[in-house]
Amino acid sequence: MNRSVLSRIGTLTAAAATVAVLVPATASAAVSPVKWGPCPEDVAAPGLTCATLKVPLDYRNPGGKTIDVAVSKLASTKPAKRRGIMLTNPGGPGGPGLSMPAGLRSAGMPSSVLDAYDIIGFDPRGIGRSTPVTCDLTPEQQVSNVPPYARDSAEVAERAKSVESIAKQCGASKTAANLPYITSANTARDMDRIREALGEKKLSYYGVSYGSYLGAVYSTLFPQNTDRVVLDSVTGPGGLDPTGSRRLAEGFQDRFPDFAKWAAARHASYGLGRTPQQVTAKFYELADKLDTGVVPGVDGAAFRAGTFGSLYSTSSFPVLAQQWQTLDTEGVLKQSAQTQQFDLAQLLSAQLHVVCNDVNWPEKVETYQRNVEKDRVKYPMFGAAAANIWACAYWPSEPIEPQVRIGDRGPSNILMVQNLRDPATPLGGAIQMRRALGDRTRMVSVDDGGHGVWLGSENACGNNAVNRFLVDGKRPAHDTACAADNGGYFGSMSPERRQEREKALDEVRSKQRMF
Repeated sequence: MNRSVLSRIGTLTAAAATVAVLVPATASAAVSPVKWGPCPEDVAAPGLTCATLKVPLDYRNPGGKTIDVAVSKLASTKPAKRRGIMLTNPGGPGGPGLSMPAGLRSAGMPSSVLDAYDIIGFDPRGIGRSTPVTCDLTPEQQVSNVPPYARDSAEVAERAKSVESIAKQCGASKTAANLPYITSANTARDMDRIREALGEKKLSYYGVSYGSYLGAVYSTLFPQNTDRVVLDSVTGPGGLDPTGSRRLAEGFQDRFPDFAKWAAARHASYGLGRTPQQVTAKFYELADKLDTGVVPGVDGAAFRAGTFGSLYSTSSFPVLAQQWQTLDTEGVLKQSAQTQQFDLAQLLSAQLHVVCNDVNWPEKVETYQRNVEKDRVKYPMFGAAAANIWACAYWPSEPIEPQVRIGDRGPSNILMVQNLRDPATPLGGAIQMRRALGDRTRMVSVDDGGHGVWLGSENACGNNAVNRFLVDGKRPAHDTACAADNGGYFGSMSPERRQEREKALDEVRSKQRMF
């Protein structure tokens, strides 16, 4: 069935653990200085420059084959206030990051942070304008890496056949020779090569969604090279492993009540229910109806996936409610024109490389069938999707090294910020990451829903906690809880500036929804 309509609205984000003893943390080969120049046209922004850095494909052989990593810089214009560099990552995995410095600026990054750092973006290895990888995905396969909702074991088996084909395509592609080396650990090593190439002793870092996991991996492999590290919307310490995938169902259940309350308050406009309980019942009613195949172009699995993705941001609620209303009253779904600003096939391919190379996934279909049955009961809204089988079960390569075990050795210079009701990286995973990092970190939890705290939420307490840490190095002495507020952090923005901010946030979020 065609699941592309609703699932494209909300395709997702998110996603290590024995220290990688088989590969050196860094390589001894000399690093060439960076030569900055104009950025590609689709990335170009005022003040943003770009460059390409050569890095080893395999850090076990630093003098061997190299690949390209594309890097961007938004330089501080206040030398007296400049502290150093801050690398950034938008998540995914699979999200290109060249445009992220300019995107964060448009999203409201305060001038104090822009003054303090050269903001560095990069397309991680295998992605975008770095040496890319491919799985030769067909148009029909360019939907989502997050599996569809499986109503029974037969649908898990059906999904297994399709993802087995994708895994074979990845292993037979023209980039298959690079396939085993696209990992979070190697991306962290690339980050350290960027630091060296820029002549910096340390780097600061901001990563959101899967980018939080990448930051934790870097902080584990290179603890003494970290300055100030911010992990936003945090995965569990295993990243996007099978447990991380199953947590998407937990996130759905955590976040959906916010939409139900919002829609109930607007029953006069959308007619989805006068109470949150009625809106919740409408979800199940529509899902069951679409499972029968009565609506052309969208099935129950697509409806569930689209609803999930729209929970990333409250700004998506009106469109989601309108779609529910149309499905409910007219039995059709009106498609809206969508602008795609990236190569979806390449991004989905790169994401599979990272997710499947980081972890040795279970290979038996029966394992996923059991998990689906269990999670369908535990998390009825999305559990039978999040626990379904990935292409990683048939991946053509075993991990080249043990997964990085996130630990507490190193300086206490990490700040975690986390919404209480995050659909993609739920609080439960963040709490586990907090335990793994121990005294290295402090966690600021925010009474808000959605994916992304810094600049993504309008909670003043959460945003200011990040600003203070990045600019002044001030971090809470203990874990801190931010109460809900009226969302006034960006309240003074003009309507035009707010529109620009929302556009920038949509671009960042689109790169967190690669599944």
